[in-house]
Amino acid sequence: MKRLPRNVRSRQEKPGGASGSEDRRRPRFSREISVLYEDEAMVVLDKPAGLLAVPIKGSRTPSALSLLVAQLERKKQQALVVHRIDRFASGALVFAKTGSDRHALVRQFLAHTPVRRYLAVVRGRLDVDTGTLVHYFRREGMSQQMRTARDTKAARAELRFSVERLFANASLVRVELVTGLQNQIRAQFSAMGHPIIGDRKYHPAEASEPLIARVALHAAYLQFVHPRSGESVTINCKLPPDFQHLVQELSRSGRAQR
Repeated sequence: MKRLPRNVRSRQEKPGGASGSEDRRRPRFSREISVLYEDEAMVVLDKPAGLLAVPIKGSRTPSALSLLVAQLERKKQQALVVHRIDRFASGALVFAKTGSDRHALVRQFLAHTPVRRYLAVVRGRLDVDTGTLVHYFRREGMSQQMRTARDTKAARAELRFSVERLFANASLVRVELVTGLQNQIRAQFSAMGHPIIGDRKYHPAEASEPLIARVALHAAYLQFVHPRSGESVTINCKLPPDFQHLVQELSRSGRAQR
């Protein structure tokens, strides 16, 4: 299968590169969106933090879907939603080009068979190298509220994690989703007492974080079955500049381990 280095650009974006004084703590959601993979069945985008995955009803705010639709219309192709990632997270996001391809891909995500790995920087030093988190949540409005297994309306959330690096008062963790609730990683680490740095939604004090202006969560790896060929597709999505800046500054502020 072939990967194509294409870009989707907002019509409101002005041409030209970033200046040397650009604030590296801020997500680059006003800039181009890279295509990580494309063929006749699907497209995988590198969604920047701050850009919606799909439009908000009644709003003209750009989204990954609306930008991709505008791009594919020129080739008389569709862009159909397969799954979502949080607005203020970054990383790999899959869209299908036909209804049958979407159906095949959505079935995989509903069955939780794709391998979905994220990188996150959480507050505090985790005292275990690896672990599994299991919680029960009920969605209230736009947030997940923790419940118990006895709540018949609560959904089970499970993830596995491993510690990549330890900082003075933070941990870089690799997370693999077992289930796929909205905001799951953010809600589970907050419930664990280690909120993701910059996540003001589940830990309002993070609004004052000076090193990054959004939640430090990135969809870094995705593996699934191609809807037509049945072959395995592997997507790697590198860390964006604001996330790299956070890790570099944390490394300088205290001796990093691992």
